[in-house]
Amino acid sequence: MMASKTTSTWRDLKNDKARARLERALPPIFPAPVLHHALTRPLIPPTPRLAVESYWRNHILRADRLARALAARSGSPEGWTWQLGEGGPNGRAASFRMPPAPFREPAFARGRGACCICGQPVYRFGWHHDLWGRGVPNGNAGWHAACVAAWKFWIAPHAQVRALKLRQRHRCATSGKRLLRTAEVDHALPLYRVWREHRAMPWPSLLAFWGAPNLQVVNRAVHVLKCRDEAGERSQSLREARLSAIEED
Repeated sequence: MMASKTTSTWRDLKNDKARARLERALPPIFPAPVLHHALTRPLIPPTPRLAVESYWRNHILRADRLARALAARSGSPEGWTWQLGEGGPNGRAASFRMPPAPFREPAFARGRGACCICGQPVYRFGWHHDLWGRGVPNGNAGWHAACVAAWKFWIAPHAQVRALKLRQRHRCATSGKRLLRTAEVDHALPLYRVWREHRAMPWPSLLAFWGAPNLQVVNRAVHVLKCRDEAGERSQSLREARLSAIEED
């Protein structure tokens, strides 16, 4: 009981200081949903930028939708195609499991003030819209806070299993049964098939395969069977490809 009271007192003191610091740093215009979110956190973020980052981390599906919408606004850079590399100077990912990111490649990068993930201008606090009417992006920024949250979601969706479970109302996407604690995040269309069958699609459309539209939570037993079937299908495709190569020779 005493430990709980001590923790509560420590948190109240810390939040009082953080709130005072945040209010001193707030500009006259600031996104109202972000401020409401910040002031209702168990630990209040002490700066506007941290408040924005906390907002998008805790609204990950919203960040995913926004990042893909901003990418659609940018479109595919002229001359860009999805290719794999070795993670070297060309900036290309070595695996199809990483989402394609043309604006992270030096040949297509738009420089400071533009998001290296979606390509759109970045404004104060990593925001995606010029609420402050400055007319120019923040020249010190290289990404939106929402796009950073979305990128982390795309490359490690298992970390957001709770949000995805809630979206499915705690029902397995395949069997319809209640999700168990051991349920796992799965790409409905496997990423190897995205690379094999859809890599010619426009870049903004490709991002949906890493985002929420292609993610589902399934019970572990269901996931194991799905992975087994996918491994068999992939092995069969490789055998057929080798036979075709031999016949051509």
